[in-house]
Amino acid sequence: MLLERAKAPIIRRIRISTKKYSLIVKCFSLDITAVTTAKLSLVNRNTVNKYYAVCKYVIYEAALQERHEIGFANGIEIDEAYFGAKRIRGKRGRGAGGKTIVLGLRKRNGSVYADIIPDVQRRTLFPIIRRVVRSGSDIYTDGWRSYDALAIYGYNHKTVKHDENEFARGDTHINGIESYWSWAKRRAIKFNGIKKSEFAHFLLESEWRFNHRDTIESDIRLLLKRHTKKKVS
Repeated sequence: MLLERAKAPIIRRIRISTKKYSLIVKCFSLDITAVTTAKLSLVNRNTVNKYYAVCKYVIYEAALQERHEIGFANGIEIDEAYFGAKRIRGKRGRGAGGKTIVLGLRKRNGSVYADIIPDVQRRTLFPIIRRVVRSGSDIYTDGWRSYDALAIYGYNHKTVKHDENEFARGDTHINGIESYWSWAKRRAIKFNGIKKSEFAHFLLESEWRFNHRDTIESDIRLLLKRHTKKKVS
C-alpha cells in the first residue's frame, strides 16, 4: 500500500472532562460518526474531530507496524475487490473502469491484509502474496488465471470456480475474504463514501479495526495511553 506516514496531530485536553473524553473514545471505537458523537457527548464537533484525528493517527502507526511483521500461514483466502464510483456502463468484472482495485488476503477466522493495486495481473499479485504468505500454505482463490502459478511457488492452491456458479466445494471457498469486502464497503457507505485521496488511510484503518474487532476499545485506549507517554517524554 503506497501510503505516507500520517503527521502526528497536536491536541491538548482543554475544557473537556475525563467522562466526555472517555465517551468520545468509546464512540470512535464503535465507529460512530463525529457528527453523532458530538451530539451524544455535547462536545463541539471540531473538538471531536481533533480527538478522532488522534485516534486515527495511533491506529495508522500501529497498523503499519503490524503489516511490517505480518506472516500468514495455512488457510489463506485471496480475492480482489473494487471500490469507488458506480460501475461504468459496458465495464464488467475485473478491470471495471473508474474503480480502485484492492487485493485482500484473509487467514480463515483470523486477520486480513489489504493492498491497493494497479491491476490484477500475476506480476502485481505474486510479490504481495509471497511477502505475506509463507511457502507451503494452503491458499484458496477463485478461478482467475493470474493465480494459476501459485503451486509453482510452493503453495497448496485450491480454487472455486465462480464463473461456473460454484461458490463452495467442501472447504474450498473464499467466503471469509468476501465477508470482509462486504463489511468494508458497508463501512464506506456509512461515511457517505470515501474520497480517493483518503482511501488508503480508510483501508488501513478498516484493516486494523477488523483485525482488532474483539478487543478494539481496549486496544485503542492502550495506543492512546502510549501516545500520551511519548509526548510527555
